[in-house]
Amino acid sequence: MNAQKFAIWAPDAQAVQVQLGQDRLELAAGDDGWWELPASTRRNVSGAMDYGFIVDGRGPFADPRSRRQPAGVHALSRTFDASAHVWQDTDWTGRQLAGAIIYELHVGTFTPEGTLDAAASRLDHLQSIGVDFVELLPVNAFNGTHNWGYDGVLWYAVHEGYGGPTAYQTFVDSCHQRGIGVIQDVVYNHLGPSGNYLPQFGPYLSEAAGNTWGSSLNLDGPHSDPVRRYILDNALMWLGDYHVDGLRLDAVHALHDASATHLLEQLAVEVAALSAETGRPLTLIAESDLDDPRLVTPRDANGYGLDAQWSDDFHHAVHVALTGETTGYYADFEPLSALAKVLSHGFFHDGTYSSFRERTHGRRIDLERMPTWRLVVASQNHDQIGNRAVGDRLSEQLDTGQLAIAAALTLLGPYTPMLFMGEEWGATTPWQFFTSHPEPKLGAATATGRINEFARMGWDPAQVPDPQDVQTFERSKLNWKEATEPEHARLLGFYRELAALRRSRPDFTDPRFDQIAVEFDAGAGWLRLHRGGAKILINLSAQLVHIPAGRGDVVLSFATGGDAVQGRLPHSLQLAPHSVVVLA
Repeated sequence: MNAQKFAIWAPDAQAVQVQLGQDRLELAAGDDGWWELPASTRRNVSGAMDYGFIVDGRGPFADPRSRRQPAGVHALSRTFDASAHVWQDTDWTGRQLAGAIIYELHVGTFTPEGTLDAAASRLDHLQSIGVDFVELLPVNAFNGTHNWGYDGVLWYAVHEGYGGPTAYQTFVDSCHQRGIGVIQDVVYNHLGPSGNYLPQFGPYLSEAAGNTWGSSLNLDGPHSDPVRRYILDNALMWLGDYHVDGLRLDAVHALHDASATHLLEQLAVEVAALSAETGRPLTLIAESDLDDPRLVTPRDANGYGLDAQWSDDFHHAVHVALTGETTGYYADFEPLSALAKVLSHGFFHDGTYSSFRERTHGRRIDLERMPTWRLVVASQNHDQIGNRAVGDRLSEQLDTGQLAIAAALTLLGPYTPMLFMGEEWGATTPWQFFTSHPEPKLGAATATGRINEFARMGWDPAQVPDPQDVQTFERSKLNWKEATEPEHARLLGFYRELAALRRSRPDFTDPRFDQIAVEFDAGAGWLRLHRGGAKILINLSAQLVHIPAGRGDVVLSFATGGDAVQGRLPHSLQLAPHSVVVLA
């Protein structure tokens, strides 16, 4: 292991020390607010060593750039040499997002063991359903044993319960050897409520720019340059030291930055430089509810230059068409025309009135210039399931035919599809909101707040799971045995067929909006989606319907009861209730 610099940014401090074992060594101040262990006292560390920083007599605190926290976020950091891993992915040249399938998973609930090593043992399954990228929910260090990951406070450290940084490198290596890329979900818009010691070191936070999840970072105020560097270096760490192929940027609309060059644009510039250096594609995906194509507009056209962004409008339109739910933000998506618009124009709210926001929302996409793959879509994801009161999946409300419709729209539709772990077999396990705050007051406040939030929305408080109850976490783990049960296995087989069809026919990865056409009959409950020369016929209703089909052979079909095609006329097909047929 190379000699450790033991450096820290603390611009307002009068004295800083580093604690190494029983020793406290003085750090020397630089001109830029950084403190560093003088070369004369710098140590060659053999093996791992615990350390922490003392600022003006307070501490020791964990290193904000700590790579390991074996005893938790309130304890000392431990040195970690990222260069010690012998990578086996020399043949991996990366994967572009265009044409790819993403699979979102939470390490702690993906397998019974809840570790990175256990997740790696399921990669053959992901290969079988055509997955090109695994997207991991945040793995950064948080307080407690289990959590969604969005309460992280030490962004550079991998949660020890998952296996720590060594297991993370091994996981990425294993993915690459199977031809699967890795996208890491990162949270730069806020920090968790416990273990955030950044204010002890300097002006990292901006209380004026706080959001509903906590304090925001100081991106544009005095001394904000090192804070921005803290974020940028973290992003480059994942992509460099850990060979990650892309980052999913959480809730970028909550990044308050009035700088001339927005943090997102600066990040895109630096990641592009790293991509050129490494010779492999590196992808940045924004989660945003703004419906603003400027995020993914190239920088030379005055955009931020990110590669892709989530489109919640797709989820909402599919969800409403299948479930009939029209409360809250689902209200505007009630007519079937909403789904037709989303499939052909990307956003539903593109300068239209949003009844949920009570104002005009979104901006129109330039359909001639923007490729469809820049929108990442899902019929289910961690947010849309986990933020329901009881964390119920679509399988709780829909039959297998309806689940197959959602799958076909997602995997054969125009956009970059993302699956949520377990949806491929119609998993019935919920995915609920769970926490493990060790502090009793914080745990009680989290549980009470969650229950009160849904009580205001009309839910029976007794039905809302206590996020602090360990059973809430245990219930959220996938039951892999389900995948072998007949109806679940049948749906899983359909997902595999969809993935194979997507790979074999260029129509289903064509990125041009002008190759999309949608026809529907809201009264009869059918919709027909054209993708070039292919057609996807969908019967959303619970009745037999005749759908104009035109020419083409049936290459794939699914219905709840079995056969989707119940009859034929020269130019139409009679489809079973809740069914989907693909013609080519």
